[in-house]
Amino acid sequence: MSTKQSSKEKLLELVKPGDTVYTILRHVSRSGMSRVIDLVIMSDGEPFSISGWAADVTDSRLDRDRWGLKISGAGMDMGFALVYDLSYRLFKEGFNCVGEGCPANDHSNGDRDYTPHQHSDPGYALKQRWL
Repeated sequence: MSTKQSSKEKLLELVKPGDTVYTILRHVSRSGMSRVIDLVIMSDGEPFSISGWAADVTDSRLDRDRWGLKISGAGMDMGFALVYDLSYRLFKEGFNCVGEGCPANDHSNGDRDYTPHQHSDPGYALKQRWL
């Protein structure tokens, strides 16, 4: 089994649709064009970094000195972009609506049906919040 596949399986054990992935800004380059962001979930009431596995799954570079995913770019919420990318790769086939509080963009775009049904955009399976 590849490292990417084993990381994906581990993450699928830890995060489910509707869960929140917290982002922590660890470093910004002098130019402001790249940053290091740590991805964290809450496990048993304690913060737990999933950045190493997320780097494998998203084909991102892991900055081991500052501990986080190195991402380039500016002009958008890069923490959201990382969590969206991770969610998209974990739940490629879509995901089932989790009911009230479901993070799917369908609900923001007029779908008020919170009964069990399939959402087609897997990038919105996970919620993102900055710490």
